[in-house]
Amino acid sequence: MRVIPASIRLSAVGCVTPFGDAAATHEALLRGARALAPVPVQGLEGGDLVPLALLPGRALDETAPPAWLPAIRRLGDGIPGGDWGSPGRPVFVTGSNFGVGGLYALRKSGDPKYAAWGAPPTCTEQLRGALGWGPDVSIVSLACVSSHLGLLEATRLLQAGLAEEALVLSFDFLSPFVAGGFHALKILNGAMPSPYRERSTGSIGLGDGAAFAVLSRSGGPWKLEAQSVYNEMHHFTANRPDGSGFFRCLGPVASAASGRRVWFKGHGTGTLEAGRMEVAAATAAFPGAPIVGWKGSLGHTLGSCGLVELAIAAQSLSTGRVPGTIGGDEPAMSAAIATEDFTASGFDGVVCASNAFGGAHGAFLLSHA
Repeated sequence: MRVIPASIRLSAVGCVTPFGDAAATHEALLRGARALAPVPVQGLEGGDLVPLALLPGRALDETAPPAWLPAIRRLGDGIPGGDWGSPGRPVFVTGSNFGVGGLYALRKSGDPKYAAWGAPPTCTEQLRGALGWGPDVSIVSLACVSSHLGLLEATRLLQAGLAEEALVLSFDFLSPFVAGGFHALKILNGAMPSPYRERSTGSIGLGDGAAFAVLSRSGGPWKLEAQSVYNEMHHFTANRPDGSGFFRCLGPVASAASGRRVWFKGHGTGTLEAGRMEVAAATAAFPGAPIVGWKGSLGHTLGSCGLVELAIAAQSLSTGRVPGTIGGDEPAMSAAIATEDFTASGFDGVVCASNAFGGAHGAFLLSHA
């Protein structure tokens, strides 16, 4: 377990999803809109229809350069400041897939044009050139808690006085390889996800997503507190049956939030066992906190979900409205599940949590500075 109890300022945050930027995504979630739609799991090669949320006009199949690159450029245009990638302003690039779709296309076609984007180092180097960064760029990847680790590592550097500001950028864009892998596990199937709902069969959706956060030791409208990560090291995909990993990760955050009224932004992919464990841990750690999850609309943006959903949570704090759980329905796993939007007034902050294969967990407390 790693815990950083002290707070750090969040001076800027943004994201891109199939709905657009953070403001447009937040508005769509308030309306209860779903970006997920049935798409052949192997793209042009067909296969079963599964719920995917792709950027507008983007096909699932890989291109070179990637069709998602313009979206990353637009996201980069919204990052304030400059001199990123210098020693005083390091960059942490996080995600779980990077250019794996390029490797898949290279293997299928034999065309060397896909190689430049096909692995984390080469993909990050291409991004560094496209966004004009210097060489001080680190790669952080651990499945669906990747962006949590990026935030934590950036915070450690700032608190050690080794940087003035730090940028965390996370991205995950789908490909037939990624969709096919989850389909093989049968958690990506023909059904739409219904997070935190009790039903006979669980299902998830997958989505395109990218986000950034600028961290600073001082200055900024939000603060991150009690960043906590915990890894059960239990199984390749499963959590410990007693759910102890969820409790271990949320414990330090609950201590920091003691005496404060919070709402809980959960992972909420639509799987059943992990959903029940998360709800049990959240309701025990934060009694009375409404629980929401947005992957029933956006799909699971994988290693980038923590940062994408941080941007939406910050938008919720700024506007005073919190989108409810999209796709959730009765019977819910708990009375705490909020399926309708609600006011952020009266709350002191939000606990944002993400969970990953093998029992990796990440959480933090986000509030107004």
